Amino acid sequence: MDWSKTYIVCANHSSNLDILAATMLMKNNFFFMGKDELLKNPLTALYFKTIDVPVNRESKISSYKAFKKAEERLKEGISLIIFPEGKIGDEYPPLLHPFKNGPFKLALSLGIPILPVSIVNNWEILWDDGKRFGSKPGKCEVIVHEPVDTASLAEKDEENLKNNVFEIVHSALNYKKYKDF
Repeated sequence: MDWSKTYIVCANHSSNLDILAATMLMKNNFFFMGKDELLKNPLTALYFKTIDVPVNRESKISSYKAFKKAEERLKEGISLIIFPEGKIGDEYPPLLHPFKNGPFKLALSLGIPILPVSIVNNWEILWDDGKRFGSKPGKCEVIVHEPVDTASLAEKDEENLKNNVFEIVHSALNYKKYKDF
């Protein structure tokens, strides 16, 4: 990886450990974009008030402002980590849910490569808060795929780009069942 470049990191999200795994992966400056409910937790609120970008997905105005803020940071050379599923699903074993459009719109508008990441087994170590399915020791397996260049793509390529990144991330997961799309 050329960590001197700016990326939009798109990873699957199936565990509370995914944020830590993504943080450990990065070798350059980065920020997260995530749900504004994280402002309610004192620890995550500290980051989301200073470094990261919270978004209220129920509000078009909030979404617009969040993506404008993310765009500014990306233009400054700071990589974005985003979980394009927008949630950790309720299914156990997990499913890979459809990706939202936001990160792909950003990548295309700025010509920034997307870095697909498959977080393979965090859900087996700690899926929820540990109360329902428990937890166990283990090593997080994270696969960083080749970056997907967007510089030569146009706005019309957004859906294909999103589907391509989805398939790349999905290809490395060891989920016990898969959702058909």
